[in-house]
Amino acid sequence: MACLRATTAALLLTLVSSAAATTTKFNITEVLNKSPEFLTFNGLLSKTNLAEEINKRQTITVLVVDNSAASGITSLPTDTQKKVLAVHVILDYYDPMKLENIEKGTALLTSLFQTTGAATDSMGFVNYTHSADDQMVFGSAEPGAPLSSQLVKVVACRPYNLSVMQVSAAIIPPSISSSAYGSSSNASVPTITEAETLESPDEASALDDDAPASSPPVHSADTAAGAHTSAGNTVVVRTRVWLVGLVILMV
Repeated sequence: MACLRATTAALLLTLVSSAAATTTKFNITEVLNKSPEFLTFNGLLSKTNLAEEINKRQTITVLVVDNSAASGITSLPTDTQKKVLAVHVILDYYDPMKLENIEKGTALLTSLFQTTGAATDSMGFVNYTHSADDQMVFGSAEPGAPLSSQLVKVVACRPYNLSVMQVSAAIIPPSISSSAYGSSSNASVPTITEAETLESPDEASALDDDAPASSPPVHSADTAAGAHTSAGNTVVVRTRVWLVGLVILMV
């Protein structure tokens, strides 16, 4: 009987541990903490609270830049920094192998900035292109934006939930500073084996096959408020007309 109880207890402990492991979320801050070269970018994610938003996602790709290239972001106003960082967060899983298999070698990738409701035109999308000289390059999809941020290496990945890839330069849409949202090296194409694969329970979360590839745009609250105000004004006008008619009849 004692042996049976011990076996049962061990089995329950195993099941509980397995359940805990499958619900563990990845932590982008901890992932980047292992690479001092991304200290500035990591600090910006925490400063703008984007790290918390990233950790809530179940399928995500983060395009990071090293401390030197991050100066292109830190030189911007604080409110613009968050918008630019959000452009570097892609709402799907991408690694070099998946990018290599994209039809025609080019695609528009949906970024986290697209979900804020502040992105105009194609500002919330990232243009990916496999160039003629066999480079994987990224840039803002906004007209006039340069396509010059090259893929340098894979920093960390765990298919198909988290991918962290280094790019050579920050991706900054030309008109992003005017939008409202909250307060280059010639590297060869890397392979998955170059990355640190996240496998431990503290670094990985369960694969969610139902996780959406991207999130739909969130409409600005100002739009809804404007519609409500317009409807209210219409009611007031109709009420005034009715009262005037009533006074005329009484006279």
